[in-house]
Parts: sequence; C-alpha cells; structure tokens
Amino acid sequence: MTDPKIAFIGGGNMAQAIIGGLIANGYSRDLITAADPLPQQRTVIEERHGIRTVADNRLAVGASDVLVLAVKPQLLRDVCGEIGAPVQTARPLVLSVAAGVGTHDISRWLGEHVALIRVMPNSPALVGAGVTGMFANENVDATQKSVAERLMSAVGAVVWLDRESLLDPVTAISGSGPAYFFLIMEIMERVGIEMGLPADAASELTIRTAAGAAEMALQSGPDLVTLRRQVTSPGGTTEAALRTLEEADLRGIVRAALIAARDRGAELADEFGSD
Repeated sequence: MTDPKIAFIGGGNMAQAIIGGLIANGYSRDLITAADPLPQQRTVIEERHGIRTVADNRLAVGASDVLVLAVKPQLLRDVCGEIGAPVQTARPLVLSVAAGVGTHDISRWLGEHVALIRVMPNSPALVGAGVTGMFANENVDATQKSVAERLMSAVGAVVWLDRESLLDPVTAISGSGPAYFFLIMEIMERVGIEMGLPADAASELTIRTAAGAAEMALQSGPDLVTLRRQVTSPGGTTEAALRTLEEADLRGIVRAALIAARDRGAELADEFGSD
C-alpha cells in the first residue's frame, strides 16, 4: 500500500514530535506537510525536519490523505470552521490531538460523515516514549485505523478504546500522569538533599531509580502488586517506607487526584464544545 500524504494543522511540540518520529522510522519527508500561521515557526519546522510548510490551513487539507489537528483546544472550533469545506471535498482521515474536544463537536464543525479519530498522547511522546489513547468514530475503517496506529506509534505505544468516554480516564492516568511522577521525584530529590546528599547525586539517584522501576514494570508484565512485593523485604527499609505511605492514605490521595483530573477533562469537553 502506498504511504498516505499527511498534513498537520499546527506546528507545535506534539506535531513536531510525531513528524520527527515518522521521519526517524523511514517515512518520506515529501509526504508530510505542516501548516502554521507563524513564519518563524514554519522556518523552524523546515530547518529541523526538512518538510514542506504552508501558512494556509486549507492548502494543507488539499494536500492530505491524513489530516492531524494539532492545535490548542480553544482554537479548534475556528480552525474546523475554516477547513470544513476542503475537508468535505478531500475526505481525509482526520486525527485530533486537541484534548477535551469530542468527536461529536468536531464532526459538527467539519461537516457530516468525517472519518475521525481522537488521540490522547502524553508528554513523553516528545522523546519517543509516550503512550496514546485512541478512539475512532463509526466512519473509520480498519485500514484507516491501521494508518492512524502507525502514525502514533512513531512516538510510543498505542491503546485503542471502544468508548469515547474512556478518554477522560486516559487523560487522568497517562495524559496528566507524567506530572504525578515528576512531583514524587521532586520530593524524593529534595528530601535526599535534606538528608545530606549532594544535589547532583540526589537528582541522578532519583531519576535513574524511576527509570529503572518503570523498565522493570515493562519487562515483568502488568502484575504490579507482585512486583512491589518482590522488592519489599519483611522488616526492611522499603517496608518501613511503604507502611508510612499507607498510613498517610496515599492510595486515597492518588485516587482523589485521578478523579479530579478525569472530571476536569469532562468539564473542559463541555466548555470547548459549547457554541
């Protein structure tokens, strides 16, 4: 099958991460276009990735088999209003990276019968280590799903969802999740310094411990309870630390945080989708 032409509306960090991942995986630069209104941003994209850029979003649509909407959620309605007519003519597969805006609203703005996939990547996609939740509407066929998966696999793993409402918990766990780990790492680093470690040692110990723990989890499979027990010796230092966390109701705190993120995602969908 011939590789499809891909156009990005918006040339920010996430769009460039996907573009860079595609090129690194052997995708032809000649098949990728990016539209951005800022001349300096187009110059950066051209110099960094060697692809064609345009200022007019409508020109990008006309040059695409796959269209990636990579603009901020609050701008999406206006962008869709601008490109609705050429989308109806060209009929590309549309991927929306805009958090919190539902397929119903995007379809309403672009016009009927659009093949549309909502994607929820997270910030580690910027270093090729992300995970993306994806939901396809009823107009997307199996071939298009395969194309979308290949595209998003350029920046990490892909998880398909059969209900759009599940993108809110995806946002809570993986979309916002890196910040939770950064906070824990920040605390560990700070306490390490308070305990007398040099700042650079505290930083390296914290970051490499987090990376190593994540790699162990990836290699060991999904049973995190067993993994935790395997590294917790009875009567040891790890058990003492975990007991303190349990007594402070860490589980309840994390649960409340995830629910707050999920609920805020649903609220934002209502805000961005309202007329």
